[in-house]
Amino acid sequence: MLDVYTVCFFGHRRLDKISSLEKQLDEIVSRLIKEKEYVEFLIGHEGEFDELCASVIRGAKRKYSNGNCELNLILPYPKSGIDDKYESYDNIEVCADAAQAHFKTAIYIRNRCMCERSDLAVCYATHEGGAYSALEYAKSLGIETIELQE
Repeated sequence: MLDVYTVCFFGHRRLDKISSLEKQLDEIVSRLIKEKEYVEFLIGHEGEFDELCASVIRGAKRKYSNGNCELNLILPYPKSGIDDKYESYDNIEVCADAAQAHFKTAIYIRNRCMCERSDLAVCYATHEGGAYSALEYAKSLGIETIELQE
């Protein structure tokens, strides 16, 4: 049976120091792909941090993967007209719990569901907000967390 290691990512919509975060993410993602039997990366598509993570994961997959990882986009609710920006994900899924909630709470619920599926949460949270709430929830579940620094 395949040993799947699941990793979720949370961070702020706007970023100031991308190069520092990119380097940290690359080290983490590359190490996981090299060390784990199979890695499932879970990511939203809500802002600059998510875009950075997806880009780093795609690059590391090209360099180090032997088919042992996948990049999964987890949407909080169905979106009409899935366009080109979603084509580079291995899988796209809608979080069932979030899709049934009011749209103002859907991202929060989706983030919690991602934490509940994960072995590791990689977070960039410098102030209160959705990323910080996801980090705190991951900690409350007792899953491993890595907090990125600028």
